[in-house]
Amino acid sequence: MPKLDTAALPRHIAIIMDGNGRWAEQRGKPRIVGHRGGVESVQEIVRTTRELGIGVLTLYAFSTENWKRPPLEVQALMGLLKTFLESELSTMAQNNVSLRCLGQKDRIPLEVRKVMEQVIKETASNSGMILNLALSYGGRDEIIQAVQQIARECVDGAISPEAIDQAVLEQHLYTAGLPDPDLMIRTGGETRLSNFLLWQASYAELYFTKILWPDFRKNDLLHAISDFQKRQRRFGKTGTQAEQTHDY
Repeated sequence: MPKLDTAALPRHIAIIMDGNGRWAEQRGKPRIVGHRGGVESVQEIVRTTRELGIGVLTLYAFSTENWKRPPLEVQALMGLLKTFLESELSTMAQNNVSLRCLGQKDRIPLEVRKVMEQVIKETASNSGMILNLALSYGGRDEIIQAVQQIARECVDGAISPEAIDQAVLEQHLYTAGLPDPDLMIRTGGETRLSNFLLWQASYAELYFTKILWPDFRKNDLLHAISDFQKRQRRFGKTGTQAEQTHDY
């Protein structure tokens, strides 16, 4: 198990949880079995992240493109989400975890959305860690809706076009008020962002692993963080400047 520098932990970890379906297919089982196995990984990674003292964890749970999957699989995924939220509420309360949702909430089935909103409300005052579930989420759609909202404010006279800068745009994203991810992990062997946090990931350190999500557990997360800590994050500066400013 790698030894981590507790003074150089990422503030925000984002994870593309890929490989559930393939994990099940490799075992000759229905894809939903892989998604169930993936829930166990979610529970362990959330617990580990909280124990480490990391402030924000964002999990790519369901993309806007995932609505194209077979209806029965989508229905099963929504059922798993509902069950997870119901079962994890007490755990989130005990561990001081606050739940948030990033994405098109209105597309989530009503019975699932009601449970999600209840958990969000009941954990809102928790201050130990923020758990973002990206649901019906797409990075391009997020940027478009932010631009549309800013355009409406310009028309209403609340803001002038000249005043629009990065900070203004960020205030209109789903992640407003949160630090950008320092570390983005993708499991399952693919090496692409798949429309996830496109604006926010501009300076994230990317970590790709062939491990399928249901097999990704505590030790794998620690290895990803250890790899992150070996990198020098310069943000356009020289290596010497980055060392002097202790950029992580």
